[in-house]
Order: sequence, then structure tokens, then C-alpha cells
Amino acid sequence: MSIIHDELQDVKNYCESQIPGSKIIACVPSMVRVDLRRTKYKQLTVCLQFPELYPQYPLLVELKSKTLCEKFLNGLTKVCEEECKKVLGKPQIFKVLKFLKLFIDENPLSVCSEEVSFIKRRLEASDQIKLKQKTSSLSLHIAEGLYFVKVKISVPDLYPEEQVQIELIDSSFPKNFQRWFSGQSAEIARQCVEKPLKPKPKDPVFEPKPSLWPVVQFIIDEVKRYPKEICQLCKEKCFPLDPAQNVTEEGDKKHIEKVYCGHIFHNSCLDIYMKTPPFHGGKKCPSCGKRIYHEKWKITPKLAENRWAHQEAKKRELGEVVEFFE
Repeated sequence: MSIIHDELQDVKNYCESQIPGSKIIACVPSMVRVDLRRTKYKQLTVCLQFPELYPQYPLLVELKSKTLCEKFLNGLTKVCEEECKKVLGKPQIFKVLKFLKLFIDENPLSVCSEEVSFIKRRLEASDQIKLKQKTSSLSLHIAEGLYFVKVKISVPDLYPEEQVQIELIDSSFPKNFQRWFSGQSAEIARQCVEKPLKPKPKDPVFEPKPSLWPVVQFIIDEVKRYPKEICQLCKEKCFPLDPAQNVTEEGDKKHIEKVYCGHIFHNSCLDIYMKTPPFHGGKKCPSCGKRIYHEKWKITPKLAENRWAHQEAKKRELGEVVEFFE
């Protein structure tokens, strides 16, 4: 019997029992085709062909997957070819299959390799990313000047059907902005995997989508943006160059307030803006025109207008009294 015949027989007899998650699709001299699966999204199809002078020459390897990106598969194919070259003259099929199954099991971030590539392309010299395969997580440090955010993003085993988890490790931004980064990141991730409560009639059927890149893109955009932002009323820069000089007392006039649309004001500037007309339809952001929502200013436009009118009336009365005694 030839070595190819013996090897094919071994694959038929032992592959599915010795390699968990494997399923033989074809096992004939022209091709060996095996599916390897860890989860719905961590799976690939291994296609192996025997070269003319096998096993003195390495197997011809082709990897296919509906969930893993092509660039990742191409790189992994080259690694498989190198693994085959290590055992020239000997059976190679089990060597390749076991290597691939172990690789899938020990590299859980492979399912988001394309997103990781997007992230790396967006990073600047001051930024850092570290992949931790053992914990299926990324450590991300995003900086703009002396301002930075360091987060740990965990990728669940059932990703992308389950959302990434974000943990803020450290930051030089004020506390209210740290809460914004954490809360909004979690909300973006949630929206990627949970269908809306009130979908629009023409919306396509909801399907979970990857949440890693949307979350990281948000963090990068916000960290790079805010240190350069100006107050929408006085037009002065809000963030000092040194984060240590930020005002932490929320009642201070220089405390930085972020409104619903994402633009920022000094506390005193926002207070003035919210208390002066026009009030019709609610106060609008001077920059983007969206209505301003903030937990410190929850009064209705009508009440705000009445209060302003009352204050103006008191000013006029006081002015009349002053004029009377002059």
C-alpha cells in the first residue's frame, strides 16, 4: 500500500475522534477536505491535495472560511506550508489539522483579525495596542497630547453574536468624560448585537454585527477630538494643555460640561446660554443645531422663557427705582 492510501485510512479512522470539532467532508486521493470548528464564527474548511512527489514535497493547502477574513487565511496558509516542510518524507495531514485546530483554540482573537487591522491603521505614534490571546482581550492606549485613555476590551467566545466588554483602566480626562467614554462605548457595543425595540418598517432583518471596531473607533475619535474642542459660547479652548489643571469642582464656572450632541461648554457659559432666549423648541447647540439635553438643565422651554421674562421684569423694576432716586 502507498503512503497516501495509509494516510487517508488513518484520517478516516481517527480524525474526528482525535481532533475535537473536526468533520470529514471528503477523504480521497484527489483531495482531503475537513471542517474545523470551535464556534459558529471560529471555523474553517481545510482543503489538502497531494503533490506528485508527496511526501518529499509539502501538501498543497487551501483554507476557506465564511467568517475569518481572507488576509488572515492567507497568512495562516503560509504558516501551514511551513509546518508541512518540517515533516517532509512523513505523513503530513494530521500535522496540519492538529496545528490548525490548536491555532483556532489558542488564538480567539482570530475572529476579529480584520477589525484589529483597521485599528492598527488608525493608531498614531502616541497610541499603543497589545493583543492578549490567552485572555481574548486587547489593551488599548489612546493619547492626544497629555490626555489619554487606557482601556481593556474583552472579546467573548461567541463573538460577534455577543458584544465586547469595555473596562476603563486609566485616563487623564475629567471624571465626567471618563463616564461618557465608558457608557457610550458600552451602548455602541450593545446596539451591535441587540435589535432595536422599535425597528422601522423598512429596516432589514436585524443581524448581530461585530462591535470591536465601532467601539474602538468611537474611543479614538473622542480622545483625539476633545483636547482641541472650544466652548460653543465663548469660543475659548476648554481643556488646558496640562490635564492636572482641569477644574474638578462641578459647580465651578470653568468646569467643562458636555451636552447630548457631544459638544462642550464651560459651566458658566452653558448656564448663560440655557437661560437666555430664544427658547422656542428648546435650546439648540450653536454648532450643530441639535437640541441640548443635560441633566443639570431639565426645565421645559416654556418654564425657561417664563423665568427669563420674570428676571427681565425685575431688572426693569429695579432700574425704575434707581432712576426715581437719581
